[in-house]
Amino acid sequence: MLNAKFGEDAGKVWSALCEGELSVKALKKATKLTDKDLYAAMGWLAREAKISFREENGDVFVNLI
Repeated sequence: MLNAKFGEDAGKVWSALCEGELSVKALKKATKLTDKDLYAAMGWLAREAKISFREENGDVFVNLI
């Protein structure tokens, strides 16, 4: 059952990123996910090579590939 939850949360992250690159902080606010759920969803998408990350001035930004 957790796989379904991870997939649902990954969909929320994907939808938020369709608007463009977001910081992890902004992504959390846009998706209203907990830290744990957000990082699980990002891990799911990263494992599937759907998102990329970059760091700038100590902030991490996420973007669709």
